[in-house]
Amino acid sequence: MPKTITLLGSTGSIGTQSLDVARMHGYRIFGLAANSRVEILQRQIEEFHPEYVAVVDPAACEKLDAALAGTANAPKLLKGPEGLRTLAAMDGPDVVLNAVVGIAGLPASLAAIESGHDLALANKESLVTGGHLVTDAVKKYGVKLLPVDSEHSAIFQCLQDQNSAKRLEKILLTASGGPFFGMTTEQLRGKTKSDALKHPNWNMGAKITIDSATLMNKGLELIEAVWLFGLPEDKIQIVVQRESIVHSAVQFADHSVIAQLGVPDMRIPIQYALTWPDRLPSPVPELDFAALKHLSFDVADDETFRCLAAAKKAIRKGGLGPCAANGANEEAVRLFLQDKIGFLDIGRLVEGMVDSDSFGGDYTLQDVYDCDRMARDYVKAHV
Repeated sequence: MPKTITLLGSTGSIGTQSLDVARMHGYRIFGLAANSRVEILQRQIEEFHPEYVAVVDPAACEKLDAALAGTANAPKLLKGPEGLRTLAAMDGPDVVLNAVVGIAGLPASLAAIESGHDLALANKESLVTGGHLVTDAVKKYGVKLLPVDSEHSAIFQCLQDQNSAKRLEKILLTASGGPFFGMTTEQLRGKTKSDALKHPNWNMGAKITIDSATLMNKGLELIEAVWLFGLPEDKIQIVVQRESIVHSAVQFADHSVIAQLGVPDMRIPIQYALTWPDRLPSPVPELDFAALKHLSFDVADDETFRCLAAAKKAIRKGGLGPCAANGANEEAVRLFLQDKIGFLDIGRLVEGMVDSDSFGGDYTLQDVYDCDRMARDYVKAHV
């Protein structure tokens, strides 16, 4: 039977591609959530007829409410961050897909898990900032946590043989290298927002595209992989795969390596998270090996790309270290997109925040919020 889905972050890149999958397979959409892009959200409502819609930005919610006035069978509107959490917890969907960007997705992930929903997770910051809070909740409530990021989906797919998975020795986490691969620090110094937003392979939102340019995205994915697959940071090797065809690989005790390959299209991992353990026809074109002439591999340069170095430091420190790195990065990227700091300042500020404290020890959800605020304050104070 077609699944019923609640989709959080429906107007972003992952959200719209998730709806491509839903459209193809006839999935029912129980709820949609977005931050502020009312025009896109309104078109989605007209096509998919959700029962509930959450809009985080209050002014945008009022605008949508006015636009839907008098519409037959209009969805019930939920407003603000609390509305997002309420929607994530509602009975009705078979799975909640969280494609919200940033730490704003953490409370929604926890709400979905604590309400007994399987969670398809595209919001890597839930695990980066929430860590054991998320994994403990998954165990407590007995739900499935299904990765949507292409790299983590690839690893997940490679580990479906449970006997082999017990002998996992190393993860090979692939990276495209972003638009500035191979450049020196001096070459990066004058790079602009326009330069950084030109990703060679993937079509993503602005924040994630900047993270790809700084390699922070790979640092966050490394931290996420630690929580998802239970290996320490030193057992996760980041490999640059420029063509974005090999999405990641795993190495077992006998040194056999299994990789997942496919065209660079997020609809493959999105669909697998929604159909697991089954595989269905996809809206994505097949990988044409006759045209595939070259696959290249290289190492990720964390000496030049300091965000990656900072993320590695953060997960080694443990505790709230990853949360601090994420908060500093979110604030620094926001300032960079506003042309208030330079490209290299992002790495400087993130690494400075990680180096500012030990960050070890256990933590609560309130500690996460406090650390995130402290990290953002640090960045604003050191611009």
